[in-house]
Amino acid sequence: MGCITQHLKKRKRLHPPHSGNHQHHAHGMGPAGSTYDLRFIDGMVEHHTGALRMSEYVFNIGAPGVGALANSIWNEQAREIKAMRQWRKAWYPDAPVYPVALRPNGDPNSMADLVRMSPDVIAAMRMSGTKPTRDNRVQWFLEGMIEHHGGALQMAHEARQNSTNPTVLRLAREIIVAQRKEIIELRKMLQSGGLNKPDYYKFDGLFAL
Repeated sequence: MGCITQHLKKRKRLHPPHSGNHQHHAHGMGPAGSTYDLRFIDGMVEHHTGALRMSEYVFNIGAPGVGALANSIWNEQAREIKAMRQWRKAWYPDAPVYPVALRPNGDPNSMADLVRMSPDVIAAMRMSGTKPTRDNRVQWFLEGMIEHHGGALQMAHEARQNSTNPTVLRLAREIIVAQRKEIIELRKMLQSGGLNKPDYYKFDGLFAL
């Protein structure tokens, strides 16, 4: 892990910690109802898309394990995006082609109360924040992905409460199991570089199924 330490020490000399520039997750997909699974799929596809873009910044990076973890996250979430898009097409053939959200005070059982997901909501779902530099990208990725995975844990727990679809419930469980493991791995990489902040632990309460 010496190369991670080198990357993070260089980063600390250059700038203050970057993770605050990742947007905090603040958007649930609304109440239970017949359109909930559609709203969840659209939100999670956008959220996963943010993880793909973040991971691409550290592909093939020299820090041991960082590039490999990024590739693993990319492959896992790309697979889930493909599956969710297939479910959307099968379950909601009449839904708009664009991602949707429930309008304020809308009926969660009415397709007519769904609106196009706004650019601000899409940006919040993706949580990618500001772009990294070559010098800060390791810490940017490791800290940012903890935040990003925390958002996915929140969404997955909401789905376990609001959905009755066995496929969605299975996906939500898989997300929790995979991403809590990856949060621990991301944290260990940061610790190996001398970083160990309270924010790295703030999603541990969402690890339980």
